[in-house]
Amino acid sequence: MPRSLRKPTVTKPPADPHKDADSPRWSRRKAARPQELVAAALDLFVERGYAATRLEDVAAAAGVSKGTVYLYFANKEELFKSVVRENLVPALARGADLVDAYQGSTPELLRELLRGWWGLIGATPVAGLTKLIMAESANFPDIARFYNQEVMVPGDELFAKVLARGVARGEFRPLPANPTTTLICAPLVFLMMWQRALRATAEKDIDPEAFLDGLLDTLLFGLTAGEARDRPLPPQHGPFIWEAIRDEMLAQRAAALAADATPAPSAPRPGTST
Repeated sequence: MPRSLRKPTVTKPPADPHKDADSPRWSRRKAARPQELVAAALDLFVERGYAATRLEDVAAAAGVSKGTVYLYFANKEELFKSVVRENLVPALARGADLVDAYQGSTPELLRELLRGWWGLIGATPVAGLTKLIMAESANFPDIARFYNQEVMVPGDELFAKVLARGVARGEFRPLPANPTTTLICAPLVFLMMWQRALRATAEKDIDPEAFLDGLLDTLLFGLTAGEARDRPLPPQHGPFIWEAIRDEMLAQRAAALAADATPAPSAPRPGTST
């Protein structure tokens, strides 16, 4: 064959063992990527429920392959647990810290906790997780037990500490923690169910602010003792403590997502200097 018709020989450069590791496409921080999956999973769990949520749908919503999900979560149950731990457990922990550090009266503290619960959990999409558990716990008892251990028990313990604080300060009557804590939490669960399900077909709406005010008045009438029973709560004006907590938590999540989207610095290749 004439030389001019022969295909030129192309010599491929040797493979660079550092190329994939250094490429920005593959250098996203491993510790941050689960944040995107957890955020996508929260939306899908709340919208579709536990049974109808598939891992491939979570991956698609997060813009990754299904295989990426398995890099961080062994199965759907583990992903759901991470959703709960990322979105509910921190708020409960902050509530416990507030109880330990609060300087005002116990009736005021109880008001802070009720308002904070609504602002941080009840009025947010996270409230849909409680609806999910109530609807699907019979079919998925393992996640129901997990939710009870991670959310219900700590929440019960949180309000038990408030009751004990009030008794120690002479502000509350010495009532048994059980079922008093349940009497506090049950109306909050109802308000979430109202917002997430019952409200759609109700003839009359419920104003969450008025609901919480009425709940607080009812609780304090039954709880307060001595001078605290006859002393009204002082007016409360913002900014509220729970609002500062919310802003801090949102900033932390935004920082985590921003770090996740930032390529990690490339490692120096052999033979180069920095």
